[in-house]
Amino acid sequence: MKYLLLMVVCVFFTLKQGFAEGYQVNLQGQKQTGMGHTGTGLLLGPSSIHFNPGALSFLEGNMLFSGGVSGVFSQNSFLKNQPSLYTAESDNPVGTPFSIYGAYRLSDKLMVGLGANSPYGNSLSWGEDWDGRYLIQDISLQAIFVQPTISYAITPRISVGGGPVAVFGSVDLNKALPLQSADGDGSVNLNGSTTAYGYNVGAFFKVSQDISLGVNYRSKVVVELDGGDATFDVPESLQANFPAGNTFSAELPMPSNLTIGLGWQATDKLLLAFDLQQVGWSEYQELNFDFEENTATLQDSENPRNFENTMVYRVGAEYSALDRLKLRAGIYYDETPIPENYLTPETPGTNKVGISAGFSWHLNDKLSLDASLLHIAGEEREDGYAPLNFYGTYNTSAWIPGFGVSWTL
Repeated sequence: MKYLLLMVVCVFFTLKQGFAEGYQVNLQGQKQTGMGHTGTGLLLGPSSIHFNPGALSFLEGNMLFSGGVSGVFSQNSFLKNQPSLYTAESDNPVGTPFSIYGAYRLSDKLMVGLGANSPYGNSLSWGEDWDGRYLIQDISLQAIFVQPTISYAITPRISVGGGPVAVFGSVDLNKALPLQSADGDGSVNLNGSTTAYGYNVGAFFKVSQDISLGVNYRSKVVVELDGGDATFDVPESLQANFPAGNTFSAELPMPSNLTIGLGWQATDKLLLAFDLQQVGWSEYQELNFDFEENTATLQDSENPRNFENTMVYRVGAEYSALDRLKLRAGIYYDETPIPENYLTPETPGTNKVGISAGFSWHLNDKLSLDASLLHIAGEEREDGYAPLNFYGTYNTSAWIPGFGVSWTL
């Protein structure tokens, strides 16, 4: 039973099923999503609060607002080759990550803002009876980030900004327990909520009239869950081994992100963007669980992860097709941080390619409707988790439409 909760990889956050790699979701702005999620070196509205707080003071307008929501239609499949062919497909609920940003100008050089988004939040369901039920049956996670921001233009070409980040997370997870009892398997439900803190800082440079450069750093956030509820459903003959009212503690690092972005106004109508992002996944080396009350059957667990730092390569474009219509497209390549022999069904990570498109339709000079469509395909991966000898072939994909509005005064 040492591996009782071995696969609760995302105790407080979303999995990245069909989004990005690890357990990070990249859907923080409809305009940026349409351009391959580029934005660090661009001025695309108050969503700069997330992408680069340093850009905020260079935005036009005295009051700005943008908000949007995406629908995540993701699919995961698993093929087990030995000892006999076995296949399974997840039946995931539709995820709805959102973002909302507002900014207010205090002076020509100074702007403040507030943003809220859900970069970690998703649901995954493999079913109650699939072969990996002892690792995971289903999980529902949510994390909401709230970030007050201040941005100041040091010179007409250089601006800096940043702010603290508060993270509000929750989890609800179910998995089966291999009890080897005449009464059959048992199950466990884990749930809890927590709050954690980090920061987001950036700088923006107007290199020339046509070229802009941005640098953004989002800090690591270590999320600690103390006193999460562990509820066991086991045969009566084994209940003494699974104390009622038991709780557990665990922690999970959310990796740092360092992004450099370049914007190039190639022509009067064509804007190009290039982002290079490093994700500090090497912070995630293990996932340990400490139960308040242990028994001979229920012991604390130590679970290696050994994640590695990765890179994400992004290219995007925006084209002013009409006075009121802007078209967008983008593509990115996202490396998996999960090394060989550490692949789990909660985060069946593979190298992923994302292809996106989008548009903004300006109803007037102040209000626009924004939309995006992102398709993500993961490379097929044959691998597994060595500590539990659970191997197979994984495929992941997702379609993600999104809609939002932008308003400037």
